[in-house]
Amino acid sequence: MIEVPKFLLESTYTNDGVKGLVADGGTKRAEVARRAIERCGGRMESLFFSFGKYDTYAVCDLPDHKAAAALAVAIRAAGGVYSRVTPVLTPEEVDEATRTKLTYQAPGT
Repeated sequence: MIEVPKFLLESTYTNDGVKGLVADGGTKRAEVARRAIERCGGRMESLFFSFGKYDTYAVCDLPDHKAAAALAVAIRAAGGVYSRVTPVLTPEEVDEATRTKLTYQAPGT
């Protein structure tokens, strides 16, 4: 099975974006996000609205970092939300990383 990188898309609505959300509703905005992710070659795993630091959180699979950057740029250029796309790791990927033995010299040592 080929592992596809996962990303966390966090967005905060601007004032105009909130007006658009009120006009469109949450379901339509989730569908817009799903289509944008799919146009980048990805798949949206989940999307939730929140009362937290960000207004929406989406987890998606994207083919690579270039696709993630394209998605972030398109969302930001359209206006209405400020967004952040962050790569995330599965527990198994962290296991693999911790088994990779590297040496590193701390500053000043």
